[in-house]
Amino acid sequence: MMRKFAKYFISTFLLIIVVTLPCLLVNASESGEIIPFDSDRWEITASQSKVEEYLGQPSLLLKGGLAVVKDSEFTDGIIEYDVALEKTRGFMGAVWRVQDLGNYEKFYMRSHQSGNPDANQYTPIFNDVAGWQLYNGEGYSAQVEYDFDQWIPVKIVVSGKNAEIYIQDMEQPVLFVNELKRDIKSGQVGLFVEDYAPGHFANFRFTATNNPPLKLTPTLLEEAPEGTIRSWSVSNSFDEKTLDSKFILSQDDKQNLTWNKLVTENSGLANLARVQGVEPDKNTAFARITINSEQEQVKKLSFGFSDRIKVYLNDKLLYGGQDSFRSRDYRFLGTIGYYDELYLPLQKGKNELWMAVSENEKIRGGWGLQARLENTEGISMD
Repeated sequence: MMRKFAKYFISTFLLIIVVTLPCLLVNASESGEIIPFDSDRWEITASQSKVEEYLGQPSLLLKGGLAVVKDSEFTDGIIEYDVALEKTRGFMGAVWRVQDLGNYEKFYMRSHQSGNPDANQYTPIFNDVAGWQLYNGEGYSAQVEYDFDQWIPVKIVVSGKNAEIYIQDMEQPVLFVNELKRDIKSGQVGLFVEDYAPGHFANFRFTATNNPPLKLTPTLLEEAPEGTIRSWSVSNSFDEKTLDSKFILSQDDKQNLTWNKLVTENSGLANLARVQGVEPDKNTAFARITINSEQEQVKKLSFGFSDRIKVYLNDKLLYGGQDSFRSRDYRFLGTIGYYDELYLPLQKGKNELWMAVSENEKIRGGWGLQARLENTEGISMD
């Protein structure tokens, strides 16, 4: 009898541990150790930083760079901090899974967009190129009205390919990121501020926890429709100016190019920064495909890009476009969409479609391309 009771007791105890452990871990994270900003655990790479007393709290003033916890190893878990915003143009927030200064996940608040749908932003950083022009709207930003010149609590829960963002209200997330774009890989964690208004941070803490529970549920990502180009050959980067007045591509234009295959995301988006970064005088790359046509015919191509594009078919220039930041009006962010279309005069047999996509070197808000054919009758794509 005593043995049966002991086995029952141990089984029940283990069951309680298994059921409650995730909750215990989450609660522990929310009261995790605050890392003082004057600690030598911080590594700061920024144009300005200062540890100071601000609004009654020991805090870090940060501008134009990153502050990461040197000894941190963070894949999943919870990040918490307080931030104080000034009522001026500013971008400040947190970074995680930091591989180096040019590759990490990022969430930040736009203080000057308080109350607007783009008051904040999730974006991946690939090769020092952000993606807010490629990833926008639902799942990437949320409408939040901020209080200024006072401390605002922020919590980020990261679990696999998803994240929840809490601002002010720590019980209900304001934003659910349905798909983090970078690979799930351990890295450092820290804070970030663009080189505009400084950010003021207090009470930074984090806890690494495997797959913390989320309050919201991921939705199934929609597949791109038939006709969407799902992979490209992407060239090395080169100077956009070399294509000035280039109406026909010659063999000399092609001979020094090297190529990498880039498979698109589920939506059909090709984020070119996944392949390479932008360097001075190297802000353009070709994305190409081969269209094999059973006969001479015309096919409608819908496409979007960021920031500028030139389209060549069988070496002949067909189109040039500009969708960069503020190119339409003062509030146009240069976000990507299927805004443009072309009618491709395909010849029978092999047709080479080359799209030269250029990124704004100073802003680096998104370097991408997406394209789909109206139908694929009588054609195949390599």
